[in-house]
Amino acid sequence: MKKRLSLLLSASVLSLGVGAPALADDRADAAHSAHSATRPAQQPIERTSSGMVTVAGKTIAYQAVAGTLLVHPRSWDDSEETVHEETPGSDTHAIDGNADATASMFYVAYFRKDARPENRPITFVYNGGPGSSTVWLHMGAFGPRRVVTNDDTHTPASPYRLIDNPQSLLDATDLVFIDAPGTGFGRINGKDKEKLFWGVDADGQAFARFISGFLAKYGRYNSPKYLFGESYGTLRSAVVVNDLQNQENVDFNGVILLSQILSYDNSVDEPALNPGMDEPFVLALPTYAATAWYHHKLPQQPAELKPFLAEVEHFASTNYLVALQQGAALPAADRDRIIGRLHDYTGLPIDYIRRANLRIDGGEFSKTLQADSDITTGRLDTRFSGPSLDPLSEEAGYDPQSTSISSAYVSLFNDYTRKVLSYGDGLAYRAEIDIPHWDFHHAPDGPDSTPSDGPANVMPDLAQAMKTNPTLKIMLNAGYFDLATPYYEGIYEMQHLPIPARLQRNIEFQQYQSGHMVYANIPSLTQLHDNIADFIRRTDNQAEAATP
Repeated sequence: MKKRLSLLLSASVLSLGVGAPALADDRADAAHSAHSATRPAQQPIERTSSGMVTVAGKTIAYQAVAGTLLVHPRSWDDSEETVHEETPGSDTHAIDGNADATASMFYVAYFRKDARPENRPITFVYNGGPGSSTVWLHMGAFGPRRVVTNDDTHTPASPYRLIDNPQSLLDATDLVFIDAPGTGFGRINGKDKEKLFWGVDADGQAFARFISGFLAKYGRYNSPKYLFGESYGTLRSAVVVNDLQNQENVDFNGVILLSQILSYDNSVDEPALNPGMDEPFVLALPTYAATAWYHHKLPQQPAELKPFLAEVEHFASTNYLVALQQGAALPAADRDRIIGRLHDYTGLPIDYIRRANLRIDGGEFSKTLQADSDITTGRLDTRFSGPSLDPLSEEAGYDPQSTSISSAYVSLFNDYTRKVLSYGDGLAYRAEIDIPHWDFHHAPDGPDSTPSDGPANVMPDLAQAMKTNPTLKIMLNAGYFDLATPYYEGIYEMQHLPIPARLQRNIEFQQYQSGHMVYANIPSLTQLHDNIADFIRRTDNQAEAATP
């Protein structure tokens, strides 16, 4: 999963849309890009099936719908739409109007059969990237079937195992797994299609339009509604909920965030390229400490993780932060004391910390922690390790966690969607796509405002959504061993939202002894399921609706 997410995060700070590095190899997409600029939009296709899953001892019968919805850019006006068949008897049409680009977005929806829509919550689920499909959350977390992978080591090659998922969220909510424009079985077509769908605002608007269309198509406007985003999907959620509530007048009950990044200023991926911004080093330190604890690299190994992390968090936000803020003015004696504490909390060599000027970024930490054994530490999940690609490099050249599980997920989803959902014959499923240019400029005050010139920061979007809907509840979930989006970074962002103090009570936090994909660890997946199901039941307003 997202083998080069770290490069994307760092590139966003520098390029701001000038061009993000490749995320995944999708040469077929590049080969067809010129043709697809004029190719007509693919009309929606649906396949319906039925199934059952047992959660907490109760069997749930569900209907599954795999399909696509057409989504247009915001500038498109349906009053000017004309549709004509390109070829008689074919399933393809040309869309004419004031915007030529069209996205055919793929989804799989699961509906509990014995529930009334107004009494049944519905949750829209997506991964991040950008450039990722939602195969990871679908097949690893909450769908009715789940991929089996090793907990913290490389999963051997096929045959893989797909099992019934007792942690499916179908006990609490209907589920809609959405693939981003251009990923999965979805495609984007038309003039300027990349510009109109690949960017912070364009992507958020596409998801908002998809959700609006889905609510209308399936009659779910009056259902309790939730967003669930992971990684870049958390940034997307802030944009989408603000858009839907304040542009479409559709309030949501809750937003569930997993492995959060709302402001790229806080990313620990190469922050040295943005000198003077020391906050990323502070926010990543507890994850460094958790990782060193897991791999037994600390000079003195604490017995319990949580009390140790509380101590590290306090040091990070006090003495360490003050030391970094002093820069070159930091007295030598104070510098030595900070170096000693960093050694105690990370296990990194004292000389290395001194040469790094107290500032170690994520890639450097991954490469250095176990370098004496020629081992690279994982990034999305630092519990994973693998052989170093280049013993002389300064940073990790790959992520051992990503290469450990991706094949199992993609292989089994391709089997599942074709054999069980009866969808995808003759089509390639794009789990990840290469996006050479992602526009990181963002207009936090809506589509008619001026985009900011700085790194993408959607904290104002989430704050506005909470202020205009003061009953909106937020749930933040994070793994202690996630170095892509460190858990302390998410806490920091939530505690710095520009909202009244009373609205902070609408935010709750959960941490797990897992990584970026919290659900890859089964005990953590069980806790994640239970916490989210409880969150939905507490916030779906069913009691209020039943009151005469």
